[in-house]
Amino acid sequence: MRLGYNTNGTTGHRWDQAIELMAEIGYRSVAITVDHHCLDPYSSDLAIELNRMRRVLERFGMTSVVETGARFLLDPRRKHEPTLVSPSAEARSVRIDFLKRCVSIARELNSDAVSFWSGIVRDNADPVEAYRRLAEGCREVLDFAEPSGIWLAFEPEPGMLIQTFDDYQHLLSLVDGPGFGLTIDIGHVHCLEPLPISNYLETWHDRIFTIHIEDMKRGIHDHLRFGEGTIDFAPVFQTLKAINYTGSLNVELSRHSHMAPEVMQESFDFLGRYLG
Repeated sequence: MRLGYNTNGTTGHRWDQAIELMAEIGYRSVAITVDHHCLDPYSSDLAIELNRMRRVLERFGMTSVVETGARFLLDPRRKHEPTLVSPSAEARSVRIDFLKRCVSIARELNSDAVSFWSGIVRDNADPVEAYRRLAEGCREVLDFAEPSGIWLAFEPEPGMLIQTFDDYQHLLSLVDGPGFGLTIDIGHVHCLEPLPISNYLETWHDRIFTIHIEDMKRGIHDHLRFGEGTIDFAPVFQTLKAINYTGSLNVELSRHSHMAPEVMQESFDFLGRYLG
C-alpha cells in the first residue's frame, strides 16, 4: 500500500509546496484534485503545469490518482454541478468533457486512475431515467479512457444516486469494462453500509483501484480527523493486507486545509501504526 494525501485538503498551499510537505512526512502517493489552483484543465498554462507536476512527482518518487470532486470548478454558483445525472444533455456533456480532460491529465502523469462519482438527482427523474443518464455518461468516458489504459474508479458517495455497493452493482448491470472499477472510501462504508468494512473490501477486492481514508461516525457524512470518529481501523488494515492490496490509500480531509501541515503529520503517524 502507498499512503497518500488529497490536495483538496491543502488548498491553502501552492500545490508544489503541498506535495513537498507530503513527501517530507513520508507519503508516497498524492490524490490530485483537479481544481482552479491545481492543474486547471481549462487553463492555457495546463501543459506547463503538467510538466511541473511530472517533475515534482518524479523528484519525490510519488504515484498519483486524479480526483474530480472540485466544488465550484464547473459552476461558480452550484457546488459539484453539473453532473452525470443532471436533467439536460447539455449540462451532462459539460461533466463528460471535464472527465475526459481528467483522463488526458491522468495519461500525461501516468496516474493510477481517475476517480469520480454520479452526482445528485436534482429533478423528478425516476430511477430508470437517472440510471440511464449515468450509464450513458460513464460509457462515453470509459470508451474514451480505454485506448489509453486509464482506469476509471467509481466512488459511491453518500447522498448521490450511487451511494452504496448495491447501487454500484446495479450500475454494473448497465455499463462495465476492464477499466471500470471502484474508489472505496472507508468512511463512506462505515457511514452507510450495514456490515463491517472488511466484508466489502473482501467482496470487492478485485474492483478496487484506489482507496480514500479518514475517520467518520456511523450515519453522519462528515470527514473527521483520525480518532474523532468511530471506525475500528485494525480489522480494516488486516483485511487490506489479507487481500494483498497494493494501491494508493489517500487521506481525504478537505475541510482541514487551514491546518494542513499538522493534520498531514498526525494522519501519517496514526495510519503508520497500522501499516507497520
